[in-house]
Amino acid sequence: MLDIVVPIKQVPDLVEELEIDPSGTALGLERTRFVVNELDDHALEQALLLKEKHQAQVSVIALDVGDVEETLFMALAKGVDQAIKISGDFGPAPDNHTTARVLKDVLGGLSHNLILTGVQAIDDLDGQLGILLSSYLDLPYVGLVSGVQIDEGGSKATVLKELPGGVKAELELPLPAVLGIQAAEQPPRYVPVSRVRQAMRTATIEERSAAAEGNGHIRVRRISKPQVGAGAELLEGSSEDIAEQIVGILADRGILR
Repeated sequence: MLDIVVPIKQVPDLVEELEIDPSGTALGLERTRFVVNELDDHALEQALLLKEKHQAQVSVIALDVGDVEETLFMALAKGVDQAIKISGDFGPAPDNHTTARVLKDVLGGLSHNLILTGVQAIDDLDGQLGILLSSYLDLPYVGLVSGVQIDEGGSKATVLKELPGGVKAELELPLPAVLGIQAAEQPPRYVPVSRVRQAMRTATIEERSAAAEGNGHIRVRRISKPQVGAGAELLEGSSEDIAEQIVGILADRGILR
């Protein structure tokens, strides 16, 4: 049987304004709303598509950061077979080095032929989790994947990798492997709130603990909000008047001569 594991991450909801904590080196997370990382949601969707095609077993794992239980129940409502919450002393916002080491320990106790991660997370844009996991587990890795096909024997995968300029490469690699998903073959499926609530009543989230080895490799020196500019200047008048004003502004700034 094909066993697929999808690590997912909770990230701050960018719809709301983010605050910086008093230290100046981290986000203030006390009133922050968390959502599942968008590309991790694509990785989950790709796993569910493979499950439907190959009768695969899909497990979702997540560090206990943010509203992780809500996200895990949502994954169960979508059709995953196992959801695991990992608790440990890894802080409210562990970097990818710490996360990869924690996941490595948990993955050691899970059967897996394929690990699908989002290619990066919106809160750090680091893009290293899949690469680090493949290194720790001594598995092949391909990132920026937008399509996955598994052979009937479950021994190899053929993937589409996105390259610059709209070009795609077709690569073949042996399983087990780690893939960084850029986009699933279809948009992530919607799950009704009623099904999530049903999963909360009937399904179970498994809890495991893992030790964070060290404090990671990334140290944030300072976080600051973007500087606010002078704002927009509204130009009024007819089209001809506005055109003349634009030409005058460009000339004053030395753009036109």
